[in-house]
Amino acid sequence: MRSSTSMFSFLLISMILLAITSMVLHSTCMAHPPPLRKGFYSASCPDLERIVLRVMRDAVVRNPRNAAYILRLFFHDCFVQGCDGSVLLDDVLGLPGEKGAFPNKNFAEAFLLVDAIKREVEHVCPAAVSCADILALASRDAVVLTGGPHWEVALGRRDAVVASLKLANIDIPTASYNLSTLISIFRSKGLSVEDMVALSGAHTIGFARCFNYKERLYNQSGTLKPDPNLNVFVLRERMMVCPPIGGDGRTYPLDRTPFVFDTSYYKDLIRRSAVLYSDQVLESVALGPGMPLVNWFAGDARLFFERFSEAMTKMGSINPLTGFEGEIRRNCRLRN
Repeated sequence: MRSSTSMFSFLLISMILLAITSMVLHSTCMAHPPPLRKGFYSASCPDLERIVLRVMRDAVVRNPRNAAYILRLFFHDCFVQGCDGSVLLDDVLGLPGEKGAFPNKNFAEAFLLVDAIKREVEHVCPAAVSCADILALASRDAVVLTGGPHWEVALGRRDAVVASLKLANIDIPTASYNLSTLISIFRSKGLSVEDMVALSGAHTIGFARCFNYKERLYNQSGTLKPDPNLNVFVLRERMMVCPPIGGDGRTYPLDRTPFVFDTSYYKDLIRRSAVLYSDQVLESVALGPGMPLVNWFAGDARLFFERFSEAMTKMGSINPLTGFEGEIRRNCRLRN
């Protein structure tokens, strides 16, 4: 009898200790969530990167602008709440998503592309890979497929269950921002001035809508005059594409090679021919006397690629959800 009682007591104490240990471990993981790491899906989804690259390659061949769309979408995701896939959530009753924010209104094709990648991944690795990680990988592949650098993407992000329309309209930089505002926003995300100038080099691919640069052509800073820093010949050319009234949806390439990831963006800044005001203001940024970053990157593609890769890795680590946080969405548009 004593033996049975002792055994029961032993088992009861063991179960209590196990429960306490589990609670402590859970609490520790929540307080110190595991970091992102390379090879996170090597066991659960070993073909993940090949799947993402294949779908991205087909999409870029079909429409070369898809590369810029996906790259911009990743920026917009990370700048709002962190890199958590919140930008991908559809609106639900009482909970407006980030898709309705002004900076995200022209990404319909990018959202469809993420859906397509997710379907392929779910077919092979159901309920294993987050939408946030898929977007991080797709943005890297967007750069590679247009001639840019390759870098290893640290993974392990989980998906947000809430989005913020308000923050999306506040935290995403706009084309009208001046240099001090841009520096302040990037620093608030843990990104340095050099990170900012390197990441802005993503504008070496893609197009800008007339609406985003019209003020530069006709009413810079409320002067009713063009931006005096804009090359006069470039000004006339862009006025033909973007009239003072109407034409807001017309597009203009962000640099001379809008489908190639290269240093043309920085060379255009030196020539005072950047399309966006928020790009042209970067020309004055320097690390020190005689070290203007734009000139530095314009003259050294290897250096630009290296700094861009480092900055993308840093940006991709902004407030990710990991461990027990968030969820792994089965559909990137909907919470589970």
